[in-house]
Amino acid sequence: MKNYLILFAFLGLLLPLHAKQDTPYNILWIVAEDTSPWLGCYGDPINEGMTPNLDRLAKTGVRFSRAFVPAPVCSACRSAMMVGQSQIRSGFHEHRSSRGNPKIYLPDGMQLLPDIMRENGYVTFNFGKDDYNFIYQREETYSYSDPRYQEDMDKIPWEELKAKQPFFGQIQTKGGKNNTTNIDPKLKTDPAVVTVPNDYPQNQLYKETVAQHYDAIRKEDITVGKVLEKLKQHGLMKNTIIVHWGDHGAPGLLRHKQMLTEGGLHVPFIISGPKDAIPGPVVRKDLVNLLDLSAQTLEWAGIPIPEWFEGQPLFGEMAKPRNAVFSAKDRLDHTIDRARTVRTDKFRYNRNYLLDRNLLQPQYRDNRPFTINIREAYADGTLAPHLARIYFGEKPEEEFYDVTKDPAMVHNLISDPAYVEQINRHRKLLIDWVNKGDMGKGNEHPLELKQQMHEKWNYGMNPEYEVLKEDTDRDGLSDLWESEMGRDPNDGRIVFEFDCGGWQTEGWKARDIEDNIAGYQNYLDFHLKEGKGSIYRRGLLVDPVPEDTAFAIKMRSSDKVRVTARANGKPLGGARTIEGGEGYVTVKFPLTGNANWSRQVKLLQIGFRSPKDAFIEIDSIVVER
Repeated sequence: MKNYLILFAFLGLLLPLHAKQDTPYNILWIVAEDTSPWLGCYGDPINEGMTPNLDRLAKTGVRFSRAFVPAPVCSACRSAMMVGQSQIRSGFHEHRSSRGNPKIYLPDGMQLLPDIMRENGYVTFNFGKDDYNFIYQREETYSYSDPRYQEDMDKIPWEELKAKQPFFGQIQTKGGKNNTTNIDPKLKTDPAVVTVPNDYPQNQLYKETVAQHYDAIRKEDITVGKVLEKLKQHGLMKNTIIVHWGDHGAPGLLRHKQMLTEGGLHVPFIISGPKDAIPGPVVRKDLVNLLDLSAQTLEWAGIPIPEWFEGQPLFGEMAKPRNAVFSAKDRLDHTIDRARTVRTDKFRYNRNYLLDRNLLQPQYRDNRPFTINIREAYADGTLAPHLARIYFGEKPEEEFYDVTKDPAMVHNLISDPAYVEQINRHRKLLIDWVNKGDMGKGNEHPLELKQQMHEKWNYGMNPEYEVLKEDTDRDGLSDLWESEMGRDPNDGRIVFEFDCGGWQTEGWKARDIEDNIAGYQNYLDFHLKEGKGSIYRRGLLVDPVPEDTAFAIKMRSSDKVRVTARANGKPLGGARTIEGGEGYVTVKFPLTGNANWSRQVKLLQIGFRSPKDAFIEIDSIVVER
């Protein structure tokens, strides 16, 4: 029986999607914000029978069980869908860019999908958000456009649209952002029955957070039901292809939205429509890139697919099963990052480029209960070790997961010799994809960074922003940074505590140390593989004062280690020795009357000598007064 189901799904890939007809089909995208595929039709036991409208679409059409978006955030994902290619190719990758200056425009010759459809006789509309990262003229691209209809869909002019068929339209729904405080009690999910994924704390708050997302999806289903009813009332069901998809994962789960994880990138994707147009019911288990929908939309309309499109038709002779799907992450709100990922049949490989910041950076959700909870647990030492590692630990350059066994992506297999062949294969897949063009390699324009730095969520807490800020006391950290970290921006005192996560090293760099020195949040850490090495900090213009009493390093080591300190290349005293395994100790170099601490300090250096492969962890580096 299983072999027959696989054959049926494969035939669904090959079947042409519609027979020739005189009147083109309407095409309607229903796009849900922040929505995971926790639907009854996806086999989720919590929502079994609770998403009847979406389940009905799946029963009459095609449900894609392994569909992934090109980015885990709305604007980058939607921008990619509109141009039919990955957002990293043409500079649409940074979240909500072009809101200030400079502006980003489409490359010469490139058109938006709705513009192409409109030129070929389709009426186009977008009822709700667009959120594109480039400049375009909404009123020229869409024949009908009103963002307010996302809040009041009864105002959608169905009769006018019916009179002007064929149409290609988008209806934007709240999806995972639905307000569930007023949900019908009969629809409310009992937190006691949900399963919290393994990459979150197993506590009541997270049970409630997971339950709330189920509630939001149930409200999404009601919205979809209203749209389907309107189509039926106006006689549009018989000739309209209906597509429902999500732009990325759940907003209340910190390793869904904004993360290159299964939770962040795996979305619901269902296509239904006239029986002579849609082969169904079919469950497709092949890997799908949502960019394929952009290509398929043109295919439905009989329009040639432009050469810049990276997607491919989902049905017919041009459809080919994918062996890999790629996605990318860049700046999210004010948080700067760069990471790329490839998903194959069983595995996901991630490449992180900015290793001087933690995986969970400061962000717009910092004041939400679920973020406060996990940060407090880390601070008081009660967070489970595997969670401390994946949220606050050292960011690895590479990650590799068997997502069939570990869908929460908790166990990084990158160092497991059993997977060397597969790791090398995935590494090459991703390198080849990135080498086709990646505009995320450099920094954004300073004017764009200034725009993002002053967004309402927070001040920018990354090194890229520091060069744009004032540093009154010239201690190497800006006034805004020190204020955010609860330090005095005017004291002229050297204080490095490594407690932000957005710039874990706070500008310290290593010499003769191979490791990434950005350790767990609140720490620097590294191995002395050859028994020696040093760290240093440039960019200082600190004037010593008589109140400076000691240069203090709070640290611990696995082995006996000799520590030296220098200012502007000159020693601050003799070497200090600490015994390994003693826990944290504070190594002090007296500054009172120290001739080498009398001139403006521009450079600090700390040297270490120990047995080979000693492990050192530094909690803070400060000048005591």
